This record gives sequence, structure tokens and C-alpha cells, in this order.
Amino acid sequence: MTEATTQRGFPLLPSRFSRGSKATRTTDNTAAALLLLFTVIAIAWANSPWADSYSTLLDTHLGLSVGAHHVEMSVKHFVNDALMTFFFFIVGLEVTREFTIGELTDRSRAAVPVIAAAAGLVIPAVVFLAFNPTGENAQAWGVVISTDTAFLVGALAIIKPKFPARVRIFLLTLAVVDDVGALCAIALFYSESVQVGPLLVAVALIGALALVRFLPLGVRGPAYAVLGVALWIALYLAGVHPTLAGVVIALSIPVFTPERRPVERAVDQIRAFRQSPNSEYARAASRSLRESISINERLQTTVGPTVSFVVLPLFALVNAGVRLDAQSLSTALRSPLTWGIVAGLVIGKFVGITGATWAIRRIGFGELAPGLTLRRIAGGAALSGIGFTISLFIVDIAITDPSRQDQARIGVLAASIIAFALGWAIFRITDWLSPPEPVGLKLLRPIDPDRDHARGARDAPLTLVEYGDFECPFCSRATGAIDEVRAHFGDELLYVWRHFPLERAHPRAFDAARASEAAALQGRFWEMAHELFAHQDDLEWSDIYRYAVAAGCDIEQFDQDVRVHSSKVLHRVTDDAEDAEAMDLNATPTLFVNGKRHKGPWDAASLIRALEGR
Repeated sequence: MTEATTQRGFPLLPSRFSRGSKATRTTDNTAAALLLLFTVIAIAWANSPWADSYSTLLDTHLGLSVGAHHVEMSVKHFVNDALMTFFFFIVGLEVTREFTIGELTDRSRAAVPVIAAAAGLVIPAVVFLAFNPTGENAQAWGVVISTDTAFLVGALAIIKPKFPARVRIFLLTLAVVDDVGALCAIALFYSESVQVGPLLVAVALIGALALVRFLPLGVRGPAYAVLGVALWIALYLAGVHPTLAGVVIALSIPVFTPERRPVERAVDQIRAFRQSPNSEYARAASRSLRESISINERLQTTVGPTVSFVVLPLFALVNAGVRLDAQSLSTALRSPLTWGIVAGLVIGKFVGITGATWAIRRIGFGELAPGLTLRRIAGGAALSGIGFTISLFIVDIAITDPSRQDQARIGVLAASIIAFALGWAIFRITDWLSPPEPVGLKLLRPIDPDRDHARGARDAPLTLVEYGDFECPFCSRATGAIDEVRAHFGDELLYVWRHFPLERAHPRAFDAARASEAAALQGRFWEMAHELFAHQDDLEWSDIYRYAVAAGCDIEQFDQDVRVHSSKVLHRVTDDAEDAEAMDLNATPTLFVNGKRHKGPWDAASLIRALEGR
């Protein structure tokens, strides 16, 4: 799928932060439930008659011997320093994707959550330091800066506000910047005294990681693995928290959107395997499929579930086991450390995110996506006070005294509960007072056969509207899907094409759309469309004029319409594109089946089922 860019923006690509499939939401919710379950197990275990076995488990040492060399660390340190590297690796992959081809490439749309996230990092720390201005407690300010993404997504799923998709995208975009801030804080403020020798080795290894992308495809994976392990060891010896190796490795891994040629190469390999199944063709097809998707996305798919279902639950198990007896609770209730964490996460996050969003909109520095209001941002800001994974992670490295660690953990747990309750109340009240309206679920402008480019009977009972561009390799005309659908339904289907040129991703798409409208003035729209789709890789104006001739256009009239009457053909294109923007479309092809937005695959079989109501 090609993601959208109009004349006013940049491409928006789906990632973990914008994925909307039911399967993905179910996976996110399951991961959050598992994290909560292991948190409850840890607390119950630490407060049970078998509490000593819990402490024994955390202090049990794991070792590895190679010849005369021996390395060992406790179970808790193994989880926090080794396994959590994979968590930060996934965070790094997501950050790289979002800044390269994701939500954070849309400058005006990203400005609001980015600045709001920055305020959501700074204000909680200021609130915390108001309670703990000096002394050892002041070092724990980093505990309140981070939001737990897994619990945030799970909480949103439990509350079920009306039309949560845009709130979810906003919060997860905000979570990217939140993660960047937390990673920087760990690197700059929570690393031990730095050893120069190992640090120089680490710098050299980072340089080597940046060059891995230039190696042959077959050796890149092993090279990343070997250099990554070496970097972890170098950072560990240098006194820098070694989990940051995961982030550095992730930042060195390239990310890109699927391109036409690799996808078509994979299709050719699959076709060859289908005609003559053998192991050589199977390997070639498998390799082509892998190479058509960026390694960033493949790693998120393969490593991500392990992090969600294994690493994070284990982290919760070894870090959330706080004593909740009368003495520890009484001490926590009198502790400025506990109250500083509660206030920082609950009040600081809410005030920082909501206030910054209000200010940004007030001065016109950024814009919210359609369907988002300050009331809904406030609900999300309240939920952002759920701090868990990185908060507990920083508790362990910022505080050395076990009793103060327990006070801090109690503060994190209490803040998370309060933040959830506050977010639930805000969403429930605001949805009741001012129910949000869905955006982009229905076709904004009704079909007008006299104005639209339509094929089929005007009174056909079924309608299919496609917003696409002529350079998009996955648009339905390019893949032949629409031809199959029209052949299946015949006169029962009215098909409509509308323009949605993606200028940043497809720099010639807008010119191609104008050319098609110039051809339409001579009644040759569909013939020109056929030529443009057939030559998607060659859409310079010199080529387009040849296609106009092939489409049967009077070339002098075509040239005049493109140049002299350019405003007329321009408006036909921009009108469609503005409709798409108003509906907040962000991908081509986007299709509307019988006036309702189609969600899911756009192959011929899927579209036929959707049109038939199956």
C-alpha cells in the first residue's frame, strides 16, 4: 500500500502506532493483559508466605563460561540489562520508522503530539522536583517522564471511547517522542562513570553497524547480530547502560516502503514456483518476498511478539514485586518520593500534554487530525500518566536503597491506577456531553455520473469509488483488480475513479492526473488512464504526450488544455484531493463500497465479497 501525501503534507505510514486491524488490536490488548497479570503475580508473590523464594529467584546468578573466562549476573540484572535490550531494540525500530516514513514525517500533523510529548516529559519532572528538590530523591526525576505504551493501548481498549482510532494514533505518536526522551535520559543521566577505552570501541562498532547495509543481503543479518552483541559488551564495560545497544542497532537498520519492482519480482518468482514447484524456486520466492519488505518491518513482526509476550512479562515479574504491608504503605504515604511520582505522572502528564496541545492550536503552530478535539486529547493525556515499564526500569537504576525503591514502585503503581480512573472518567463524561463524529467512514461527496469519471450503468445497484493516483503501483487499475470486479458484476456495478495524487511519494502523479483530465476534455479519460497505468515508471511530460497520442487525443488540443486551460484541469484534480483530505484519507488505493469506506484487502475476491455484503 502506498501512503498518502497531498500538496500540503508528507506521507503517513502505518506502524505499530497506527495499525488499526482487529488482529493487531487484539494482540496489543493481549500483551497488555499479560503484562498486568505478571504484575499482579509479582505483587502477590512478594506479599505471600513464599516471599523469600521471590527474593531468592531475583538474586539467583546465571553464568556463562568460555575457557578461562566466566561471566555471571543475577536473574534480575539479566532481565533488566540483557533481555530488556530487545525491548529497546523494538522501540528503536518503531522510532526509526515513524521519523522516516511514519506519522512523524507529516510536519504539521506531527507538530502537536511532538511538542505535547516534550511538555509531557518536562512538566512531570518539574512537578516531581517540586516535591523532591534536593537530596537522593531528586535523582529519581526520570521515573515520571515515561508513559507505558502497552498499558496505554490496553487501557484505551478497556475504556472503549467512541471512535478511538484518531486518539490512539495521537497517543502512540506521542509515545514515540516519549520513548526518545526516556532513552536520552537513560543515556545522559543514568549511566555509570564512563570508561574511555570501551567507549571508543563502542563508537567504532556503531560506525561498523552503519556500514552493514552496504554488505550483500545474505550476510547482513549475521553481521548485525555479531556487531550488536559486541556493542552490548562494549557499552557494559564502558559504564553506559547496555540496553541502549538495542536502540543503536535499530537506528542503523534501513526502513523503506514497498516498491513496485521488488513486489513484481516476488510475484514472478511465485508464478515460476507455481508452474514448476522445486526447492530452488521456493528459496528464490521466499527471498524475493522478504526483500520486498524492509528489514525494519520484518524484525518488528518477528521480534515484537517475543518482547510483548516474554520479555515484558518477565520484566514485570522481577520488578513489580513490592511489599504492600502496613509498614511499607505507611512509609510510602508519608514519603515525598511516592507523592512526587504520583503527582508527576498524574498531574504533570495531564497538564503538560493538554496544556501544550491547547497552546499549539491557539498559536496555529500545528493542527489536529480530523475528529480530534481538546476534550479527547485530555482523556488521552490522563491515560499517559500510566507509567510502568520504563518507570520501573529507571527506579532500579536511579535508586539504590531497597526501601526507597519500594516507595517509588508504590508511587508508580498508584499513579497508574489513578491515571486510568481519571482517563476513564474524562472519556465517559466528554463522550456523553459531546459525542464525537466519525471521520472518513462514509463517502463525503455523492457520486455524480455527469461530473465523475464513471463506468457502468448510472442506476447500477452497486457502487465502487476509488481514490488513487496513476503512479501508485498498488492501485486497483494497475493490478487489474477492478477489471475483474467489473467483469464479475457487469451492469450491476458503477465504478468511479477520483484523483488522490501522492506528490512526495510519487512526484509525477499530479502531472499524470492533470494529463488525464486534459484527455477527458476530449472524451479520452479511460484510454489515457490505461496508458498511464501501463507506463507508471515513465511519466515525464515528454512521455505523457506520447501516451496522449496513443490514447487517441488531438495532441494540439491536448497541449492547449494542459497549458492554456490548465486551471480547468487543475481544479478537477484538486477538488478530488481536497475531498480526500476532508475525509482524512491517508493511503492509495482507498475504496468506498456502496458509499462506505472499505477496510481490508483490495484484491478482486475481497472486493467482490464486500460488494455482495459477505
